[in-house]
Order: sequence, then structure tokens, then C-alpha cells
Amino acid sequence: MFKVKVIAQGQCKESWLLKALGEYEKRLRGKLSLEWVVALREEELIQKTLAEKQVIALDLHGTSLSSEAFSQKLFLSWGSRPVFVIGGPDHLPSKIAQHAHFRWSLSSLTFTHQMVRLLLVEQLYRALEIEQGGKYHK
Repeated sequence: MFKVKVIAQGQCKESWLLKALGEYEKRLRGKLSLEWVVALREEELIQKTLAEKQVIALDLHGTSLSSEAFSQKLFLSWGSRPVFVIGGPDHLPSKIAQHAHFRWSLSSLTFTHQMVRLLLVEQLYRALEIEQGGKYHK
């Protein structure tokens, strides 16, 4: 099974956001294993990230990808155990940006670090549907 780890700084506390995350996690169940690693402080985020090999950093200054291009990179280029890193409310630490295998920008818009979690999980589900020829992505 394809395994994805997400390292994120800070707890997700909004009930509506937790509900939305839960919906996509349910859709992914049995198809893609999703592991959440929460770092409470920036130093912890850096430490946990630098221990990983295949890091994709979500970064406002990274490369933009279409959903189709993301799906292709996810399943054909990044191996079977990619690690996505979401920085804290201030920024993505430069040590993580330098360590990352790839820096990916979801948009030129700025999102809260908690919203990025939902956008990432939705794109993971969409990428899986694209890969499997599902109807979700049209």
C-alpha cells in the first residue's frame, strides 16, 4: 500500500476542519495509508523533517503543479513513501526548504497552515482518483 506521512506544526482544533479531514481520510482508507506527525514547535518540526529522506515541502515559493502533474509526481517520481511538510503559521523554516527533495506551492494565495492540511488531503485523494481513472476528477 502507498504510504504518505504528513509532518505539520501545531494542532488542528477547528471542529469543521477536523470533520472535513476525517471525510477525506475515510475516502483514502484501504487505498492510501496516511500518517500524521504533529510538531508543537518549529525546532521539533525541523528535527522530525531532517530525519526523513523523501521530503516534499509545501512552500509558497515552490513549484506550482496541476492536479494531473501532482498525481504523476506522487505515483511515478516520489517513491512509495513521500513525506509532506507543512510549516507553522509564520513560514517554512529555511533548513526544511533546503532539505526538501521538492518544494510545492499549492497556490500563490496564502492559506493558514491548518487549511493547507485539508487542501493537501483533498489533492492526495484527487491524485489517487486520477491515477485509478475515477470519476472524482473531471
